[in-house]
This record gives sequence, C-alpha cells and structure tokens, in this order.
Amino acid sequence: MNQTHRITPDRFDAALFDLDGVLTATAKLHAACWKRLFDQFLKQHSETTGQPFAPFDLANDYQLYVDGKMRYVGVESFLESRGIQLPHGDPSESPNYDTVCGLGNFKDNYFDEVLHSQGIEVYDGSVTLVRHLRQQGLKTAVVSSSHHCKEVLKVADIEDCFSAIVDGNLADELHLAGKPAPDAFLLGAQQLGVEPSRTVVFEDALSGVQAGQAGQFGLVVGVDRAQQADALLQHGADIVVQDLSELVL
Repeated sequence: MNQTHRITPDRFDAALFDLDGVLTATAKLHAACWKRLFDQFLKQHSETTGQPFAPFDLANDYQLYVDGKMRYVGVESFLESRGIQLPHGDPSESPNYDTVCGLGNFKDNYFDEVLHSQGIEVYDGSVTLVRHLRQQGLKTAVVSSSHHCKEVLKVADIEDCFSAIVDGNLADELHLAGKPAPDAFLLGAQQLGVEPSRTVVFEDALSGVQAGQAGQFGLVVGVDRAQQADALLQHGADIVVQDLSELVL
C-alpha cells in the first residue's frame, strides 16, 4: 500500500463509514426495492402514456441515479433520466405513484418489509477494520442517507462500533443537502470533534466518493462492491479496495 494511504493515528483522527454497501450488504436489498418500485411505476406510466416500457436497470440506473442519495433525491434523479416530471408532494403523504414523495414512501415500505423478513448481512472485513481503528484510537461514525440506519445497525448488532450517527432522519431535520454534497460527512466530522483533513471517508457509491472529495477529507476510500473501481476513482476516491480488511495494518 502507498504510504500516503496508510490509516494510522499519526495521520488521522477519525473514520466515517457509509452504511449500505460498506458496512452491511443492505445495498442489495435497497437495489431490489428500487427496481420493484420503479418497474411497477414505469409499467403504469407506459400504459397511461403509450410509451414503451423500459425496466429499471440494476447495473446502470441504480448506480448512476439512486445509490447513496437521499430517497426523494434518488426518485427525482431517476425520473429526470427518463424525462418524467412529477410534483414533489409531501413526505407525510401515503405511498402513491403521483408524486416524488409518494414513490419514495412506497420504496421505504418495501425496504422495511425485507429488513425484517430477510435480516442483515454484515461485511466482516469492514467490522474488523472498524474495531481495529478504534483500538488504535481513531473515532468512528456512520454517515448514511438511509432512514433505517439505526435500525439496521441494531439488527446487525454493530451499534457499539460507532460514536456518532448521521442518517437520513437527521439530514431531513437539519435540511442537509444529500450526497454528492459533503454536508452529511462534514456534520459527522463535527460530531466527532475532528477536522475533515484528519478524517477518512469510506464509500461504495459514486455520489459518496464525490461527497468525500468535495468535503476535502484527508482520504477517500472507495469500496468496490459493483465492479466499478475505475468509476470510483474518477468520481473522487483516492484509493479503491475490494474489502476493507485489506486496510488492517
């Protein structure tokens, strides 16, 4: 490993971890829920408008428009890619196909179903690194756009690994801009009482590594779960690994 990429206490004070796809395999569950939602919506849209039905593509649409983004931002981003405009609606409304918030709330319901029916798969290599860094004296936090973040950590039994959590609920409360804006990561560093330049960001999403780079963090580590190492580097990752256990020194 390049010496400038070594994660040691003399160089860094803290580490910020994305949740889905970095700590837990919930990215797969999210992707499946997004496909279920958008395929149903697109079929209805096709029947209404007469336009050909083109299903949600897990390989491209999820990575480019949804992964790592806050729920309603992801909905808007994907719809825009298909030239579809809907009213924003209100987050409190029931799930429906008529507004951005309605679609987002459908997806939230789907994820809640699979979370409790299928459970959570944890990436052991990631937890190994988290515990190693904490033993070395680094502070750790989770920064995720997920509204289920705390529940996922609890189900996965890794709550004790983190001193702070910035999730989608807190982002909504504080009106934080979602990734690729760095706001959530910057808040995570603030909650830990550390400088971004002395903090490492771990992300698997293209929007996430963009956020890490935009926040001028000391090191942005891309975690390649979707065979997109080159894209992660192009979007802002300083280094890319297949598994975080590679970084345990």
